[in-house]
Amino acid sequence: MGTGLIILLVVIAILVIWMIAAYNGFIKAKNNCEESYSTMDVYLKKRFDLIPNLVETVKGYASHEKETFEKITEARSMVQNATNDADKLKGENMLTGTLRSLFAVAENYPELKANQNFLDLQDQLKQVELDIANARKYYNAVVKIFNNKVEMFPSNIIAKLFHFEKKPMFEVENEEERQNVKVQF
Repeated sequence: MGTGLIILLVVIAILVIWMIAAYNGFIKAKNNCEESYSTMDVYLKKRFDLIPNLVETVKGYASHEKETFEKITEARSMVQNATNDADKLKGENMLTGTLRSLFAVAENYPELKANQNFLDLQDQLKQVELDIANARKYYNAVVKIFNNKVEMFPSNIIAKLFHFEKKPMFEVENEEERQNVKVQF
């Protein structure tokens, strides 16, 4: 009976150690997801803050493009009023689409395209967009690792036990955003 008890205690100890390691792995993966989302959020906020300056510059040249400006304002409000990550990501996708419309409007105004303030803002936005793209890639990579842990056996047992749930990936919402952007100089 002594050997059986020792084997049972060893098996229980191994299970406890595995559970602790698996739980800590989830905490690390969850924190990586939150950190990557926060990094992306910093760049999205930077873009969010650049947009009013850009809009005001374009408005000075293209005051009759009211619909475009309204869509940008609506998209910014959607982002600002988002109550969860999924809604915020959806709003950011909408904002990306409206920025494309703003630059399409700018294409029709040669004097605007030559304005140094507009060019500076456009360069800043271009850099921020690159930073956002890289942050989105990193976010999606760490979310994939986390989601794999949530769904794969045997870690899915720990996920269910401690209520770890899949996180949303950052994806392009509509087909329009998947199309190549036509840039003319």
